Amino acid sequence: MPWHRANTFRDCGRSAMWDRFFDLDNVVWRTIDKIGKIFLLNLLWLICSLPVFTIGASTTALIYTSMKLSDNEGYWHQNFFSSFKENFKQATALFFIYLAAGAFLAGDFLLGGRAGNSFGQLMQGVAAILFVPYFLSLLYVFGVQAKFVNPVKATIRYSFFVAMRNMKTTIQLAILMILFVWVNTTTLLANFLTLIYGIGLMGYFFGMYYKHTFAKYIEAAEEDSADEEQER
Repeated sequence: MPWHRANTFRDCGRSAMWDRFFDLDNVVWRTIDKIGKIFLLNLLWLICSLPVFTIGASTTALIYTSMKLSDNEGYWHQNFFSSFKENFKQATALFFIYLAAGAFLAGDFLLGGRAGNSFGQLMQGVAAILFVPYFLSLLYVFGVQAKFVNPVKATIRYSFFVAMRNMKTTIQLAILMILFVWVNTTTLLANFLTLIYGIGLMGYFFGMYYKHTFAKYIEAAEEDSADEEQER
């Protein structure tokens, strides 16, 4: 009898272990599910960015979906296409604004280098100084567009404001972006991995940073709104 009883207990333990393993709500399966969704988001971003001028809308949709994905809110594909459609006009405008500004700064810097004189050095210095606020704003602009409803000018202004007010997060995002660009410009394998998974993974990381950073502004806005209602 003891032998049978021990085996019964052992079998129950094994059964419970397998039940936990195949439970789709456990940590392992949730992680696998999230990895798969990031891969699919990466693929969706690539497809939707093929026309090139849609990169802004695709990036905004990727960030919006990533912020939702961190808490498993809604269906990832519905979140992506909903954000893509809703933000298409403004995100596309932002894409061309930042593309033109970046090209202008890069052109000034290169022309200054070719000039080889004091005026050329001045051009390079001005371009380098202007690049700092441009880059800081670029780190947040599509995140702000994904989360908040504002005119294009306000979105650009708020993106720089958030960057300056959250310098610790800004530095972390800047390091992450610089490493991402550096690795992709020095390693061919990184280009392949980026196309397969890297863009989606970067979107997910940035989305988590944005969600944490924006939360306090959303909370403050809700408190102000509640105070205004009480005053009425």
